[in-house]
Amino acid sequence: MEIKEAIQKAKQNDQKAFNFLLDTYWDYVYGFQLKRIENENDAEDITIQTFSKAFDKIESFDEKYAFNTWLVAISKNIHIDLVRKEKRQPSNTISNDNEDSFYDILDESPSAEDKLITEQNLAKLLRDIKKLKPHYQEIINLRFFQELSYKDISKELNEPINNIKVKLLRAKKLLAEIIKNK
Repeated sequence: MEIKEAIQKAKQNDQKAFNFLLDTYWDYVYGFQLKRIENENDAEDITIQTFSKAFDKIESFDEKYAFNTWLVAISKNIHIDLVRKEKRQPSNTISNDNEDSFYDILDESPSAEDKLITEQNLAKLLRDIKKLKPHYQEIINLRFFQELSYKDISKELNEPINNIKVKLLRAKKLLAEIIKNK
């Protein structure tokens, strides 16, 4: 399959075309981000988000430009957004500006209220998950309820790990839309 043909088929929601484009450009985008931020986990997360966003917006791709350039532009924008988010969050550092040091610690442990809300919302969440297509239901079940790693899910579904990551990201986005539109 050629790149132009794959893009055309992807615009028609052809899953094989998405897989072809993902396999073709994964290393390119991941390598770009890895050089930029020098952190493998963050580079991988940004690369996953890049492909998810690109595939969601593939119909807007203008074919007079190179596809890899478009992907890198998306990747750069995602990285910039993440940096901005990090700057807005409280720091987990110690300040030694004066003799009275203080900790500005972000407490991420769930409160009693959070736990209660989680339990009450689990039934609603399961109903919302059932509204997804079966392959998205399956991947959410494997990742979040059976707590399998990406590698284990890849083996279970007999699909490349990069496809699993993108499918999971899509599933989470679709689920978020369902929840948001209630």
